[in-house]
Amino acid sequence: MELKVRDVATLLKVSDKTVYRWIRDGAIPAYRVQDQYRINRTELLEWVTAQKIPVSAEIFNEPPHAEEPASLSRAIEAGGVFYRVEGTDKPAVLRSVVDTMRLPEGVDREFLYHVLLAREKACSTAVGDGVAIPHPRNPIVLHVTQPSVTVCFLEQPVEFGAMDGQPVRVLFTLVSPTVHAHLQTLSRLAFALQDPGFRAVISAPDTREAILREARRVDSLLDSRTARADA
Repeated sequence: MELKVRDVATLLKVSDKTVYRWIRDGAIPAYRVQDQYRINRTELLEWVTAQKIPVSAEIFNEPPHAEEPASLSRAIEAGGVFYRVEGTDKPAVLRSVVDTMRLPEGVDREFLYHVLLAREKACSTAVGDGVAIPHPRNPIVLHVTQPSVTVCFLEQPVEFGAMDGQPVRVLFTLVSPTVHAHLQTLSRLAFALQDPGFRAVISAPDTREAILREARRVDSLLDSRTARADA
């Protein structure tokens, strides 16, 4: 989904002038289309997460869609939470993550690994505070029935090229059946990573049950905010 400058200004609660300044300074990724700027929604979510800019609940308001509404907790339940995942550098960690992921038979793990590795070579998915969100810049559709977020806590922190210089200790790897589901799940994860309660359980790290409990709370919070915005 491509956004206009005014759309971005509304979602981030800043002026159009501020968005243009970010674009001019190269801080925010944007593309010129017929003399107007367009911002990719996936890239915007990555950027605001790394910059710790509050995400407006309006970012979740989209036209009615046939798919089941997004749920971070269901996505984490589907993907699983794993501890002591091994790897001493970025390629080795990504290999361990892909090997760990719950994927249906027939999904080409080698293809997924190389897609994630290529993305990291182009631009790190580390968003700061020891967190990375490996996923393709242009969401790919795999033969899965629902979005999944695989949470992997590393055996040892690994350098990922984060803007804040901190090594990564936890990865959230996204796989989705559709582009729409990918964007919705990424939106919810971006919001959760700014939530103190959710951040607390991934910093410890806490148990699977505690992480899922916080994810359900975040889902409930977002659902209620979206409902109020639609009222």
